[in-house]
Amino acid sequence: MKAKFDGYANKYDEWFMENENMYLTELSVVEMALKSVNTEKSLSVGCGSGLFEVSLKDRGITITDGLEPSEDMAKIAEKRGLNVIVGIIEDAKLEDEYYDCIYLNGSSTYIEDLESAYKTVYKALKPSGHIVVIDVPKESPFGILYQFASHAKTFDLPNFEGILPKSPYPIELITSTVMTTTPEKRDILENIGFKDFKYYQTLTTDPAYSDDYVEEAVEGYDKGSYIAIVAEK
Repeated sequence: MKAKFDGYANKYDEWFMENENMYLTELSVVEMALKSVNTEKSLSVGCGSGLFEVSLKDRGITITDGLEPSEDMAKIAEKRGLNVIVGIIEDAKLEDEYYDCIYLNGSSTYIEDLESAYKTVYKALKPSGHIVVIDVPKESPFGILYQFASHAKTFDLPNFEGILPKSPYPIELITSTVMTTTPEKRDILENIGFKDFKYYQTLTTDPAYSDDYVEEAVEGYDKGSYIAIVAEK
């Protein structure tokens, strides 16, 4: 996971503020997944600007540590109270069996070697600790839309008229994604040794209507465009 967000820190926060209902919809699945596990000592991989962590604290979930490739993002996250290591999860030197929970909120989509990343997480988790992987799956409506946009390198095409969210995610951040399906991520995690999988989903509305209202998360992964996978070490 390279520092793909350098230079986009302000645009990242601005996009979520412009799409507040989508933000709260995504936050609902992050909250549900994290409240299903012990988060006493937790690490946010790809914590970005710490925007989600601030909102999680308001909902009773305190995250103290973050790992972020982008120096721009890390500086903002530190101002918001996170202890941030600047670097990528594939190369991170994390203490063995230190964390109760390590979660990746949207960051798996930017990691080229998921097996290496998840192995690093596995080593850093305490026995019976949990990994939480949350992102837009390749097979979901948003995933399919983003793949077409990434191929075209633009949203400004007649074929996209009438199907886009009111404010699409910055195309520069979509073209750098490496998307995988939920079963693909599950298989990687299972092969490493993770077990007892649980799934939570939200953002089931068509992209064009995704910011019309806040959608609460539910169990499963068969219809959502923002999916959480929870697994135990």
